[in-house]
Amino acid sequence: QVRLVESGGGSAQAGGSLRLSCGADTSTYSTYTPYCLGWFRQAPGKSREGVATFQLGGIDTYYHNAVKGRFTISQDKTKNAVYLQMNKLAAEDTDVYYCAASDHYCGLNAIYFNVWGQGTQVTVSS
Repeated sequence: QVRLVESGGGSAQAGGSLRLSCGADTSTYSTYTPYCLGWFRQAPGKSREGVATFQLGGIDTYYHNAVKGRFTISQDKTKNAVYLQMNKLAAEDTDVYYCAASDHYCGLNAIYFNVWGQGTQVTVSS
């Protein structure tokens, strides 16, 4: 099973930016082949929602309507890393953000992702 580790969370003012990073432990890729990587977020008492995902080796990218035009997901294949650049942050972006991988599905539905990072807190103050 591949292991994912997030970093880059923290605090920002509304209108500011943060960049999240997710590193994948590639030593386990021989037993797990990721098809899709992405970012999700979850507030206390709420279900986990997809923020942005992309299909590895393909061109399909998915964004939650609330973040289109503000957030950008990208990958550095040489570092086996996935990034989420978050611009024009708003208070409603405050959540715990999770990096996730799926070996069979790509989209914004969290139930189909089977590898998860530990999460990183993002807090936006207005």
